[in-house]
Amino acid sequence: MQNTNFETYLFPNGTIDACYLNVTLNVPCKQESVPPIGVDIRKPEDAQAAINFARRKNLRLVVKNTGHDYLGRSAGRGGFLLWTHHLKDKAYNATFVPQGAPSTQTYEAVTFGAGVQWQEAYDYVDEQGRFIIGGLAQGGSVGAAGGWVMGGGHSAFSPSLGLGVDNVLEFTVVLANGKLVTTNAYQHPDLFWALRGGGGGTYGIVLSATYQTHPNFALTTPTIQVNFTSPEIAQSVVTELFRLHPDLSDAGWGAYTWVFPEAMMAIFVAPNVTVDEANKRFEPLVSHAMNATGGAVIYTAPAFSNFTAWWKESFQGGPPQVGGNVEISSRLLPREMAKERPEEVARIALSLGVATNSVAGGAVSRVDPESTGLNPSWRKAIAQVYIAEIWEEGANSTTILASRERLKQGTDLLDKLTKDSGSYLNEGSLYERDFKKSYFGSHYPKLKKIKDKYDPSSLFVVASGVGSDEWDAELRCRK
Repeated sequence: MQNTNFETYLFPNGTIDACYLNVTLNVPCKQESVPPIGVDIRKPEDAQAAINFARRKNLRLVVKNTGHDYLGRSAGRGGFLLWTHHLKDKAYNATFVPQGAPSTQTYEAVTFGAGVQWQEAYDYVDEQGRFIIGGLAQGGSVGAAGGWVMGGGHSAFSPSLGLGVDNVLEFTVVLANGKLVTTNAYQHPDLFWALRGGGGGTYGIVLSATYQTHPNFALTTPTIQVNFTSPEIAQSVVTELFRLHPDLSDAGWGAYTWVFPEAMMAIFVAPNVTVDEANKRFEPLVSHAMNATGGAVIYTAPAFSNFTAWWKESFQGGPPQVGGNVEISSRLLPREMAKERPEEVARIALSLGVATNSVAGGAVSRVDPESTGLNPSWRKAIAQVYIAEIWEEGANSTTILASRERLKQGTDLLDKLTKDSGSYLNEGSLYERDFKKSYFGSHYPKLKKIKDKYDPSSLFVVASGVGSDEWDAELRCRK
C-alpha cells in the first residue's frame, strides 16, 4: 500500500500487527493486512483462473494495481490478492471505434492496461502529440486504468475537459463468473454506467481502459501565496477566494489550494490561457489580498508551452505524495454554497485547515448527472474540500484512535459545507455516517442492482463499496 497505515492491522484490544519500514523500532515483522497469497496477473487468462479459483474456494478477493488508495481497498487481512500492476500495455488509435458502435463514431484514443501509472501514461500520450485527462499526484504513481476512473477520476483540467468518467470510452473486465467482456455504451451499457463512478473492486476486475484524448495546449499557472496576521484578515481574503470560485470554474480554471489560519496558497491552471489573460482574471483576488494584508502577497503566473513541461516541473522529482500514515475525509463543495454563502465557507475552511481541489464545475457541471454511475453531487459541485490526519510510523493504538476521532469530528464540521453530504469516493473517510449517501447519492439503488446482476455472490467487496453493508467489518462474513 502506498499509504502504509492500511498495511497494518489494529486488533480490538489495541495490539498492532505491523511490518514497519523503520527497523530501528525493533518491532517483529508480521503479515498485518497484506494478503498472504495471490496472483501476479500478466494476461486475461491469469485473471480468469484466479477469479474462478477464488469463487470455488470462497476466498476473500482483493484487487490491487498500484495501492494508491485512501480507504485501504487494495489490502485485506487473510485475503487472496489479484495484482494487476504488470498489465503495462499501451496502444494509441487515431480512429478508435468502440466495439458495437457505428463505424462513423471515431475517437483519437489510448488504451492502457490496468497496471499503467499516470507518469507512464502521460509520457506515452505526449509522444502522440496529445493530452489526456488523468490523475495529478507527486510522482505520478496513481493507476491510469483502475480505481481512479472507477471512483470518478478528477484533475485540475476537469473544469475544462471533464472527469475521468466523462472521458473513458471502454473497459475490458473479467466478471465474477470468469467471463472476459468488453463494456462500453453499446455492450453491457449498464456495467459501463456502473464502472464510471460506482467504485473499483466491486463489479469485476478491470484489465484495461480506453480514453479519448485531446489536442495538446499551452497553459498558464497563476500562483498566489498570502500570509495572514489576524483572523479578520484571513477571513476577508479566504471569503474573496470562495466568492470568485464559481466564476473561475465556469471559465475552466482548476486549482489546488491550501487554507490555514496563518496562510493560504493556491495554484491555478487552465489550458490555452496567456499570461496577460491570467493576470487580468486574477487581479481582483490579488488586489483584495494585497489591500487586506498590506502587501503580504506573492503572485506569479508562469507559462508553459505544453502540459508535459508543467507536469515534469511540478510533479516529478519532488518528495512522494505517498508512503506515510494518513487518513482523510472530504466533501464536495456545491456551487450554490460558494456563491451564496462564501463567508460561511471561509469560516469552516479556516476553522479546520483544509486543502481544496478545484476539480469540478465548468465542463463537469455540463454533463447529464444520469449519464454515469457517479454521485450526482459532482455535477453541482465546484471543488472537493478535504482534511487529513497523519501519525508517525510505530504510533500506538491510542494515538491512532485519537487521530481517527479527530477526523470524525472534523467530518461533522466539513459536512456543513453541503446539503447532501456528498463526498469523493477515492478520497474519503471510512467513518461516514451514511456511506451510501455520501459516496453514491441517489444512484446507489441502481448501482446495487447492477452489482447483483454481475456479481450475485458478492465475490468483489470493498470497504464502503456497493453492497459492503451486507458484510461484517472485516468483509469476511455476511451479516
